[in-house]
Amino acid sequence: MSDDWFSALPRDKSALFDTVVRHWDCSYAMMSVALDDALTMRARGLLVSARLQLPVAADLLERLAASLISFCEMVSLRGRHVLDIPPVEPLNAEFFRGQTTQAAASRNKFLHHVLFGDRYRFFQKLRILSETIEHLRREFGDAVSEVAQGMSIRPGTCWDSFDSLHYDFNTCLREAEVLLKCFLRALPSEQLLPFAAELNAPPELKRSRMRPRASSATA
Repeated sequence: MSDDWFSALPRDKSALFDTVVRHWDCSYAMMSVALDDALTMRARGLLVSARLQLPVAADLLERLAASLISFCEMVSLRGRHVLDIPPVEPLNAEFFRGQTTQAAASRNKFLHHVLFGDRYRFFQKLRILSETIEHLRREFGDAVSEVAQGMSIRPGTCWDSFDSLHYDFNTCLREAEVLLKCFLRALPSEQLLPFAAELNAPPELKRSRMRPRASSATA
């Protein structure tokens, strides 16, 4: 994958890659700022303001997660018609902090060595990456709901979890960017415009549902 990542794309594919990554990075930056604002307010003792700011970060993460999951689904479907699927490396558990995400990366590494052929390995990584993003989206949304509505038994634990969730989400984002560039390199030129139209279509948002808790402890 290193050669596919570092070597330049043709101009039309490079333009699409830059546009998509710019959109993803901008969305991630806005989410990061919103989350950092909430964490800073909490550190200053502005608990009410901090709790009100959290849903802003959650909404931005929801939207970016939907785009990344939609990307994985598009590549999975369109990749069936691409002959030369690029080789990939498995997810690295050392690049994640959460137990669930580390377990997903370890599972991907195990399957990577069990499955033979670049094609199977590529789609397996794509599927596990999509599932990992969905897990992070759901866990982040649940934690935000519990803190924002004062329904967490241990609100401090929820606040502490945001840092690792944010870190792991960033890892997934960078993995998606690498996969996008490698897939664009393998994508036949005649499929570029249809693929670009699919990427530009608004994804379907899947809102997290708050799980009821027994306590109404404050943050």
